[in-house]
Amino acid sequence: MNHVLYLVRHCQATGQEPDAPLTETGQQQAMALADWLGEAPVTRIISSPYVRAYQSVIHLAERLGLTIEVDDRLIERVLCSTPLNDWREKLAETFVDLDLSFAGGESSRVAMSRGMAVVDEVIRHTESSVVIVTHGNLMALILKMFDEQIGYTEWANLRNPDVYQVQFEDGLVQVGQFPQRQYQGILMLNDYEKI
Repeated sequence: MNHVLYLVRHCQATGQEPDAPLTETGQQQAMALADWLGEAPVTRIISSPYVRAYQSVIHLAERLGLTIEVDDRLIERVLCSTPLNDWREKLAETFVDLDLSFAGGESSRVAMSRGMAVVDEVIRHTESSVVIVTHGNLMALILKMFDEQIGYTEWANLRNPDVYQVQFEDGLVQVGQFPQRQYQGILMLNDYEKI
């Protein structure tokens, strides 16, 4: 069966806490995202339970008359339970050593496994186009499952929001980022903290 997944990184938020909402700019991004993805034949929307992820697709769900399914497996990956001054360097290491984990944190392999469990369940169903909204680190790790070359640099280049299309057709998988020109109306933020 053929499937198209739209992997979405949430829009701009006020912070990193699970209950951090979208900023005013993030709300504008969510409305523009709904305008654009509202043209796709989306039959299902699955979101991280974090407020910023859910709010990123609420307008799309309303436009399409769909209910947002919340899935805890789409939460952001926790690198460490305590703040790390050199967290970017530590994060880069986890893209090379997938089993590396820090105190109270999750290895890349474990995070990839839970994210891919959602993807695997989706492609076993009959829906042809599904939106999955998550967070930058987990999104990069899911993409890494399809292309092992994806790593820290690709994560660092993600924006809020960002959309990748994963197409499954006749046993083949194609992954691509939507070109900038297709984001008309969506405010891209290269300087927003990427996590």
